[in-house]
Amino acid sequence: MKQSLKNSQSMPSRPWLQRLHIKGWASFLIFLLLFKGSAQICDIQLSTFFQNLGQFFELIKKMLHPQWSYLAVVVAPISETIKMAIVGTTIGTLVAVPFCLLAARNIAINRFISSIVRFFLNIVRTIPDLMLAALFVAIVGIGSFAGVLTLAVFSFGMISKLFYEAVETIDPGPLEALQAAGANKIQMIVFAVLPQIFNNFISYFLYTLEINVRSSTVLGYLGAGGIGVYLQRSLDSFNYSQTAIIILAILAVVLIIDGLSNYLREKLL
Repeated sequence: MKQSLKNSQSMPSRPWLQRLHIKGWASFLIFLLLFKGSAQICDIQLSTFFQNLGQFFELIKKMLHPQWSYLAVVVAPISETIKMAIVGTTIGTLVAVPFCLLAARNIAINRFISSIVRFFLNIVRTIPDLMLAALFVAIVGIGSFAGVLTLAVFSFGMISKLFYEAVETIDPGPLEALQAAGANKIQMIVFAVLPQIFNNFISYFLYTLEINVRSSTVLGYLGAGGIGVYLQRSLDSFNYSQTAIIILAILAVVLIIDGLSNYLREKLL
């Protein structure tokens, strides 16, 4: 009796694969091999990086003396960049809302429709921002309008994915209760879906807005307007004191948006 009780209380023996953590070590070894192979294919040479590291510090050294008088020139284009980001993000978000509801499998009418919508959203997200900017510059010409259209398409693709993933994680209880009460699809979305994802809606909108502010600086290189045009000029003329002012202005805008996002998130939770 005592022997059987002792045997029942003893720890079960683990297989040798678990004792030696073979799976964990094998996964780590595969990762190292993939990392090494990828580095060789991409011709990654850390020695070249450290050899030219002095040029990086030389560039930073030149940017440590901002030309503060240039700040008056930067105000107008940074304001244009913010307006481009706000308008583009808003348009993309408004268009994304119905698409995310069609893509969410717990809301869509059938799987075929949600699959088609998801495939379309994947195509939209596949197109690079610079390609979109070049396309819209060719269509509507150089200026902020091309930048707004580019940011709107980018925001649409990104927010649609974030939204339908958020919709698919909602609590199905309110949906089932409204459905049992005889509510239609519109009423279920308004009273059961939107209240549960509203906080995520605001958070994703502000996150995309922050990305668009930074992305619009790159779009300016292709003539899409905004602060990017001035950034290109300062870099092409090796005027790094002006480049420092532009970077500081962009940093200030990003910090303000991030602070606003955190404030709204705390108030809404």
